[in-house]
Amino acid sequence: MTNKLDDIRQQIDNLDEKLQGLISQRAQLAQQVAQVKQGQGGDAVFYRPEREADVLRRVLARNEGPLPGEEMARLFREIMSACLALEQPMSVAFLGPEGTYSQAAVLKHFGHSVHAIPLSAIDEVFREVESGAVNYGVVPVENSTEGVVNYTLDMFMQSSLTICGEVDLRVHHHLLGKTQDRNDLKCIYSHQQSLAQCREWLDAHLFGVERMSVSSNAEAARRAADEPQAVAIASDIAADVYGLDILEANIEDNPNNITRFLIIGRQIASPSSHDKTSLLVTAPNKPGALHQLLQPFADNNISMSRIESRPSRLANWEYVFFIDINGHRQEPAVAACLSTLEAEAILFKVLGSYPKAVL
Repeated sequence: MTNKLDDIRQQIDNLDEKLQGLISQRAQLAQQVAQVKQGQGGDAVFYRPEREADVLRRVLARNEGPLPGEEMARLFREIMSACLALEQPMSVAFLGPEGTYSQAAVLKHFGHSVHAIPLSAIDEVFREVESGAVNYGVVPVENSTEGVVNYTLDMFMQSSLTICGEVDLRVHHHLLGKTQDRNDLKCIYSHQQSLAQCREWLDAHLFGVERMSVSSNAEAARRAADEPQAVAIASDIAADVYGLDILEANIEDNPNNITRFLIIGRQIASPSSHDKTSLLVTAPNKPGALHQLLQPFADNNISMSRIESRPSRLANWEYVFFIDINGHRQEPAVAACLSTLEAEAILFKVLGSYPKAVL
């Protein structure tokens, strides 16, 4: 038994040495890429969301286990993140404070080698990206159970930024605290949405303990860290940030709760193998206007994945439609559709063509 284990461990050590050498080679190639881009002059673009998305898709396609595809993609994401940091260190703003799901979305998409900057409001994220103070921003746009984040949609009406990526984050709520004795608990802190999404579990396991709504789950974790007889419902990142134990994992009532985040920036993403385009359009206020607005999608065989309406704020009872379609604006069918749409709409704006979320 001992000889067999020693043999396996020696094989692991040999593979570790080879892996380290290959990762170093990849990092050296990343440095060469940076030198080539810098030599071309102008504003060199180092982060290419379309290329990174296709790299991860190839990782998933060739994965044969035993590691699951999501775990394998996460490992490659971190390698790419570290290599990109050698080319150009990146800063990414997100809706804070630290420990929020927005921060988790940043790390899932960009990896841990970026400088993640928490801000107090969505409009601040937009402003920091617009000013060039940060390279990109990450903002929530919709949740599978709670619906759209209207403030994010409203910001696109006035912003010149473009969408250059998206992140689908599976939301897992954990009970965090420093005490294992539930009989001593006096208070449960969390955001009101998280309390609602964990209501069944709380009724079954912590019925009678006071539930206190706070501004964010990160704030809930911060309070629980200071109050021995309090717990919080928050993310595993919040547990790390505020030094809390995960007392119970995955206590959400709906295990398929997903929040979608958008990556906003100043660059236009080139086509990848699987893209999405987001639009903002306003139809004239007349009978059949919405039907006419949607007809170009059917005529060009374009699949629409989402449509939301918001008051335009320009005139009473006038609405702006936010539409997601499959495909990149440079594809001939999509380009033809958008050309027709622009001619018929009162207001027309392409918010971005970008790679679909890989995981």
